[in-house]
Amino acid sequence: MQNIYEDIAIIKNNDELFTELFAYKDIKIERIVSKSFKNGSWMLQDHDEWTVLIKGEALLEFNDRNVSLKAGDHIFIKAHEAHRVLETSESALWLAVHFKN
Repeated sequence: MQNIYEDIAIIKNNDELFTELFAYKDIKIERIVSKSFKNGSWMLQDHDEWTVLIKGEALLEFNDRNVSLKAGDHIFIKAHEAHRVLETSESALWLAVHFKN
């Protein structure tokens, strides 16, 4: 048994920490802690991703739109859909589920 709120390492400003919580077959679940993160790199993944913001706020950028998220909001990102994190609040906490079709 684990708790997603425990063992969150202290990270520096404008940084993110990725921790794999679970992996089985073609599914991976990771916890992401963002601390005042800004201007992330563009990502183009070869798998689908469902992400929920558990704590804080975030702004994501896609080729055709920006999406503002608050705690409780979730979003599905299709494989090969270019996206990046523009910014997050002081201590944003995410869960991301990565899976292949």
